[in-house]
Amino acid sequence: MNGFDSQDAPLYAELLRYAAREEVSFHVPGHKDGHFYRDRPGGMPAGFSDIWKMDATEIEGTDDLHDPEGVIREAQQKAADFWGAEETFFLVGGSTVGNLALILTVCREPGDVLIVQRNVHKSVLNGLMLAGAQAVFIAPDNDPRSGLAILPEDRTLEEALVRYPQARCVLVTRPNYYGMGRSLRETAETCHKQGVPLLVDEAHGAHYGLHPAFPASALEEGADGVVQSTHKMLAALTMGAMLHVQGDLLDRGLLRKRLAMIQSSSPSYPIMASLDLARSETQRRGAGAFAEAVEAAAFIRRELGRMERFGIVRPELPDDSEEGAPASRRRDNRFGGGATRAYAEQDPLKIAVYDKRRVLSGYALQQRLAAAGCIAEMSDERRTVLALGAGSGMDDAGRLVAALQELQCELQAQPEVIAQEARVSRAEGAANLPQPTASAISEPVLFDLRPSGASEAVGLEDAAGRTAAEMIVPYPPGIPLVYAGERISEEVAAHLLRLRETGARFQGAADGSLKRLQVTKR
Repeated sequence: MNGFDSQDAPLYAELLRYAAREEVSFHVPGHKDGHFYRDRPGGMPAGFSDIWKMDATEIEGTDDLHDPEGVIREAQQKAADFWGAEETFFLVGGSTVGNLALILTVCREPGDVLIVQRNVHKSVLNGLMLAGAQAVFIAPDNDPRSGLAILPEDRTLEEALVRYPQARCVLVTRPNYYGMGRSLRETAETCHKQGVPLLVDEAHGAHYGLHPAFPASALEEGADGVVQSTHKMLAALTMGAMLHVQGDLLDRGLLRKRLAMIQSSSPSYPIMASLDLARSETQRRGAGAFAEAVEAAAFIRRELGRMERFGIVRPELPDDSEEGAPASRRRDNRFGGGATRAYAEQDPLKIAVYDKRRVLSGYALQQRLAAAGCIAEMSDERRTVLALGAGSGMDDAGRLVAALQELQCELQAQPEVIAQEARVSRAEGAANLPQPTASAISEPVLFDLRPSGASEAVGLEDAAGRTAAEMIVPYPPGIPLVYAGERISEEVAAHLLRLRETGARFQGAADGSLKRLQVTKR
């Protein structure tokens, strides 16, 4: 069994036993342990031969995800013990399923109020619609140098809880796509003082707390429900995720029912086994599981610090003069101002690179790296994000650094495009405009599945006081400033006008220039 048994990865071990028995299948799935492909010219499809044999269903011995009593229950309990949760649920639909389940659990009836960080994943918005909930959006604080959104300030959260004491939960995202964040300890304490659960979309932080170089996990810091994409930064198959819970502020019986509603009644056993296996191998190796990835990330940062052309996003240190130099960090993740600062911790496995001369956009840099065989995670108008993971190593880092060094030489030999620099400068100006204070805490915005009513286009100058019929996302920084169904205040309308004047682009709006915007008809 390749070194694994029921004591290490019980679900994975059971699937190995299932495959080894070679029994005759009179149950689904229809490929019958891959036999459908057995007589295919050229043999079994490359790379799938072992997967077919392990693609089981709910039969004796393999357990049932929706009512686990055997190996799945044991595998989930081992995961809970490893991550420090009281109970863990395997997810076969990614973190999306976990976000939906948590929202449907805390919302008992349509119209319930949830306090939600404004820049959340679309799965949270879909959960709000399914629940028919009202969202009170709280604005995240921005990193002053990059303009990127981090987390809402705790004082903003406290004020929101005072205004809306009926709130069923607080839901935030940490870390963001760039690996940026701060401690959640005070946030959790603020929520618990009001008897409200803190729910955290930690999709990009499944590795947090598992190595001294990583920030503490949301569970460690007191969150009640935490969703993690085990496939993103650890070693599970794509769509493999986990939902961890602790404390008595979440109704776990109801949570199980909600998960049964939205997860497939025929969950993928290979995905579930990969969750079990990822936990087992990570636990076996301990911090050593990430040693090479951390070393590779440090090497990339060090080499970037020696390049004149490229910089990296990082927390500000005292007496900083230029963004991009490598920074040492302490285990408590406090940089200068401490954990209360918006951007006080950085995932070392996420590196956001940018062109200091502002000639290459993030999109262009991503394309140039792809041409060199280095495929980045994502990019924006200014930066390209590199995501290392448990499987990253020094060979990968060396290839990336060589590509960047070669690109730097090419750029130094080319005339710089001033127009591009001016455009990026305008975009950065838009990102760093002060946010309107009136939008720090929104009025409740109702979400439901009913199609929106009739709308009409009005000039932005006439939009104050009207109800938006579309979502307005200024880019950068990519934070929804207005959601459909949200009343547009005078302060927000004025802010949109300022953004338009700086040359910001707008996503979600029918008119990307935002000369006119869609509002509901009176």
